[in-house]
Amino acid sequence: MCLIAFALDQNPHFPLVVAANRDEFFRRPTAAMDWWTTESGTRVLAGRDLLSGGTWLAVTAEGQVSAVTNVREGAPEAGRISRGELPLRAINDSRDQLNSYLHSQADHFSGFNLVHLSPRDGWYFSNRDAHPGRHIHRGVYGLSNHLLQTPWPKLLRLRKATGDAVAAAGQSTETLHSALVHLLQDNTPAPDHLLPDTGIGLETERFLSSPFIVGTDYGTRATTVVSISADGEIHVTEQSWEPDGKTGEHRRFHWQR
Repeated sequence: MCLIAFALDQNPHFPLVVAANRDEFFRRPTAAMDWWTTESGTRVLAGRDLLSGGTWLAVTAEGQVSAVTNVREGAPEAGRISRGELPLRAINDSRDQLNSYLHSQADHFSGFNLVHLSPRDGWYFSNRDAHPGRHIHRGVYGLSNHLLQTPWPKLLRLRKATGDAVAAAGQSTETLHSALVHLLQDNTPAPDHLLPDTGIGLETERFLSSPFIVGTDYGTRATTVVSISADGEIHVTEQSWEPDGKTGEHRRFHWQR
């Protein structure tokens, strides 16, 4: 997962909205979003990484949402533990337990950002943050491949658009999800002078600079939107993508918590 925007308490009908793109190599084996049971016995709605296990974004029946992104580094070292376990651990553990585990095991993972959200609030941890472990309250937030709210152009663009879409949706789930899926397909690259320098070279920075990445070997593989209403209705939309931005499978889930 490489780009997430989320809104907490920005629409009285939708206390939590999450909009995300997962970017990955197309050759990496993946199972599409569906219900499954974790090793600890928790039922989650999530895609599955069939190579290293775990997931990048998970939703529980009660309306918890957790997601992970990597931190872009020029020459990253492989972690001893897969980052894909982190969203599942965030759902299973209390925040105190999770905070303790992450502080003790942070060096065993490659660079990561983890967010755990509910309709009330959220929590964020990065093992590249000088002061890891932050509570999140009302507002619109963006997370890409650096720290929370790092003002990369695609993050700023999606965060602003997400906030506007959430405010404009009123009580219409269909309007909200359609607008966010469309916004997440923005493949406009950022101007070179606004690109970050993360040690991967200008051409690659440019390729990765749009919210939606179109490529033959690597690109956006899934667009996911989650909304939780004030009366407990949960809607999840996932649009899968194939190489070169071709449309893949479309899945929708709806339940009352």
